[in-house]
Amino acid sequence: MIHDISVAVRPGTPEWPGDVPFQCGWTARMSEGGSVNLSSVTSSPHVGTHADAPLHVRDGWPATDLLPLEPFLGTALVVDVSASGAGSGVVGLAADDRLLEGVQRLLLRTGRSIATGTFPADWPVLDHRVAMRLVERGLRLLGVDAPSVDERESKALPVHNALFAGGACVLENLDLAQVREGRYELIALPQRLVGLDAAPVRAVLREVSA
Repeated sequence: MIHDISVAVRPGTPEWPGDVPFQCGWTARMSEGGSVNLSSVTSSPHVGTHADAPLHVRDGWPATDLLPLEPFLGTALVVDVSASGAGSGVVGLAADDRLLEGVQRLLLRTGRSIATGTFPADWPVLDHRVAMRLVERGLRLLGVDAPSVDERESKALPVHNALFAGGACVLENLDLAQVREGRYELIALPQRLVGLDAAPVRAVLREVSA
């Protein structure tokens, strides 16, 4: 079974406050005499499900075209932290938890997703020190259904920096509402855009046999 964990992008899909929203139009329409229907879009690459590039948080770090593909393809563990409150750290999730042994791709279901149609006021985040330890133990990707792996009001973005400094990748704005905890095969390749700080992703989870 395949679970589409991508947020549907349309006019009105919530963008980060102050960012460029998704807008679409038509360059040509058959109903108006065109030989084809031809659409156009403008949008921040952070609208909807996307992969951040290290350039997002630091000048001189790699842009989207240098994102490796391997972290976005392979076995992933989904962990439900929706019962946790907002603030630093995620209740019940520690770097020495046996559940996380050998995990290379970790997806956190916070329950605060823009898939509901509204931008959440806050969401649980992984403590950046835990993120650092997980990266040291082999974590290659952290994904969240929230708009960011960091807190909404954070300016230092410690989780982003900890992950990118350790060579790990970031997925944001997933839709995990219909996905149970457990292990899946993740397929979430970022679009090959050059020189940007983020790239849209069509993310899916495929159930694997126990």
